[in-house]
Amino acid sequence: MHADTENTDGTGEAVAYDAYDDRAGGVSGPDADRAARRDEAVRAAVEQGLLGPDVPLVGLLDVTGIRESAAELRAAFEAVAAPGTAVLHAFAVKASPLVPVLRLLHEEGVGAEVASPGELALARAAGVPPERTVLDSPAKTPDELREALALGIAVNADNPQELDRLDALVKEVPGAASPLGIRVNPQVGGGSIEALSTATATSKFGVALRDEGAREWVVRAYLDRPWLTRLHTHTGSQGIALSLMARGVAEAYELAEEINRRAGRRQVDTIDIGGGLPVNFASDATSPTYAQYARLLSDTVPGLFDGRYGLVTEFGRSLLAKHGTLLTRVEYAKSAGGRPVAVTHAGVQVATRTVYAPGAWPLRIAAYDAKGRPKEGPAVVQDVAGPACFAGDLLAQGQALPLLEQGDHAAALDTGAYYFAHHYAYNSLPRPGVYGFVPDGAGGVSFAVVRRAQTVEEIVAESGGGHPDALLEGLAP
Repeated sequence: MHADTENTDGTGEAVAYDAYDDRAGGVSGPDADRAARRDEAVRAAVEQGLLGPDVPLVGLLDVTGIRESAAELRAAFEAVAAPGTAVLHAFAVKASPLVPVLRLLHEEGVGAEVASPGELALARAAGVPPERTVLDSPAKTPDELREALALGIAVNADNPQELDRLDALVKEVPGAASPLGIRVNPQVGGGSIEALSTATATSKFGVALRDEGAREWVVRAYLDRPWLTRLHTHTGSQGIALSLMARGVAEAYELAEEINRRAGRRQVDTIDIGGGLPVNFASDATSPTYAQYARLLSDTVPGLFDGRYGLVTEFGRSLLAKHGTLLTRVEYAKSAGGRPVAVTHAGVQVATRTVYAPGAWPLRIAAYDAKGRPKEGPAVVQDVAGPACFAGDLLAQGQALPLLEQGDHAAALDTGAYYFAHHYAYNSLPRPGVYGFVPDGAGGVSFAVVRRAQTVEEIVAESGGGHPDALLEGLAP
């Protein structure tokens, strides 16, 4: 069984994949354990009625796997950093804006990187303390900045105009103790997904270091403001090679060294290296790993880990992606042009990037039968379609897997980040319920509600249902 689909493993190299060969034995150790837990969770979700004729779509989160990823992240940086180095791992909330997920990560020693008032509110609701929270955004309002300073949340200024605002606010907010810094764009280049490349010559993020006069402006900004003590960059994301990520970090490190040298003291005491470790969507294997990236950084920028600097990371997708599964019933099975088409309830509303940019965001689909068991049979090239009313609403096109039939289940794998937590309300389709799961110790699976499914009544309420005559009676002639 070999699919023709290709993806990248995060290093920029094309790799072929076959979900069924991998699940059957192409991976080992924790990756194989994770695949086995997924199969058990799918079966249990069907048996326990989390999925059925009236509930045709759910998101499943592997709590054990999330805990393991958080532990691997901590261990990777501890292995290369000098003893006593202060390291804050701040989860990029945009990757999974769900309060129970943020609370779980907080309990596993991971803070929060937020980029909006909503994300900050979610982090606070999850109990993440201000000192373990970082505010990054290219469009912070005065009120957002004022709130962050009042709470003591770290802030990375995106541009000179924002720094001007901070000049006034640090005097206005009494007792402000937020660690403050500037985000810089090292302009080292992009990766295979243009929309996610944050270190290009014209990226909207940060101060473009290679623009004329920009580097000197940044240095002077620090020399004139003793309260600027952090420096931030973010080069990584899906489709970015690890070597390019390391180059971006090296540029920020060299800038921090220059600032401190010219200041005659250690003014920059913390470097925020961002996140963006890419995820291998091509198989169940975890690649690259946090350990590989930390070792590469240690080799490329050894001074980063010698104890002189505190470190902040902002990983998101890599902590969650492998531990989420979108599971949907096959409502109908049909054929068009000789190709089988499985019509499901998972499409653009939960997999927006995949539907609109399938070349950059292909998903592996696993086939399960009506009882939630891995489906057997020869691989058949087929499409897996979503419920939205446009032709391009496809989870997968031309993917080879056991033939999906009416009443079977299709699982979109590696969807724990940026999928079921980011709803797109096309056709007023409801947000699916999300459940965390763990083995129950007795051969079964226990589930906990992370987010309940959206009701039709809630859709109506969000769509102005409480004032239907507003445009008829609410406006003066």
